[in-house]
Amino acid sequence: MQNIMIVGVGGQGTLLASRILGNVAIQAGYDVKVSEVHGMSQRGGSVVTYVKYGEKVHSPIIDKGEADIILAFEMLEAYRALPFLKKGGKMIVNNQKIDPMPVITGAMEYPENIEGKLKEKVDLTIADALSLALEAGNAKTVNVVLIGIMAKNTNIKYEQWIETIKTTVPEKLLEVNLKAFDLGYNH
Repeated sequence: MQNIMIVGVGGQGTLLASRILGNVAIQAGYDVKVSEVHGMSQRGGSVVTYVKYGEKVHSPIIDKGEADIILAFEMLEAYRALPFLKKGGKMIVNNQKIDPMPVITGAMEYPENIEGKLKEKVDLTIADALSLALEAGNAKTVNVVLIGIMAKNTNIKYEQWIETIKTTVPEKLLEVNLKAFDLGYNH
């Protein structure tokens, strides 16, 4: 059983990432459950998706201390999700920082040294996924860059990931997304 939590901010492509992950797990022959939790996603709020796959999955929900992998599209969202990571779990984090509304309005400050705090507690991979997405040709492929990084931490074959991206991503965006996946996979 693999419990993967995908966290980010509205508009970052977390839902496409969860579709790719769910589809590849189905293609690999696993039972899959996906649950999407939308915050104020259209206003830059938190978006959380749970993807569970294995021989038999009974519930789509991941409770605190159960996530094998947390795939975080933004630093503060990674920090917020930390209680969900199980002991010995892995966190893959995009180093991007997006100010939430309380920071924008001046009511709060963005927390300092999140990366350092995470490094003290977890097996952490930090990536400049935005730079890799730009190298691929489109800033909106950060999600697929991160999926590429995560793919190496699963037992699903590279070829299955490529085939799933081909059937999940719209044709007009396929080439840039395949490049983004490869840049992440080889990170």
